[in-house]
Amino acid sequence: MNKTICIALLIPFFACTNGNNGQSETAGGDGQDNDSTLYGICGEATGMHSLQLITNTSDTLIISIIDGEEDDSTIVAGGLMAGDRMAVTARKDGSQGLVGQRITNITTLLGRWKSIDRDFEIAEDGVVVSNVKGETNAWTDWRILNGHLILTRDTFDIIALSADSLDIENERGIYSFARVTKVKPVEETDSLDAGQ
Repeated sequence: MNKTICIALLIPFFACTNGNNGQSETAGGDGQDNDSTLYGICGEATGMHSLQLITNTSDTLIISIIDGEEDDSTIVAGGLMAGDRMAVTARKDGSQGLVGQRITNITTLLGRWKSIDRDFEIAEDGVVVSNVKGETNAWTDWRILNGHLILTRDTFDIIALSADSLDIENERGIYSFARVTKVKPVEETDSLDAGQ
């Protein structure tokens, strides 16, 4: 009888401690990721020294951008274009409010990138598609976490991002990629018009 009571008490204990309350570990809803990144759209009131961020929760924030060579200057990767999706980490400053630390233009980040040994596309919904057949250790997903770019299990700092280039860095080195753009085929009528 005592063994039956003991087993009956242990089963609910293991059932309660083994679960995660139905929340995804990557969702950040339970604080497991501790992601301090703000996500939203670059607003039209963005200027040289401030970013208007319209967050995913419809709040409008003004984030100061510090220029210069100082250690606390804001890193802006991918530019600031109204309507583009942004990922921002910022710190609170009593005199300036929110000051940007890392600002990443997600719209600029999306697309196909190529280097000597990698050819991949950073797509919507956190998906990475490899264009190299049989690639070992291909990246399959991406996200921004605390201002860093996570490609599957690899964590990088974005050190440069523009319309045609992406430079990322981690403890193993710097990796440079060029954007692959679709080339519009020249039609016969276009070449005839050019000659006239």
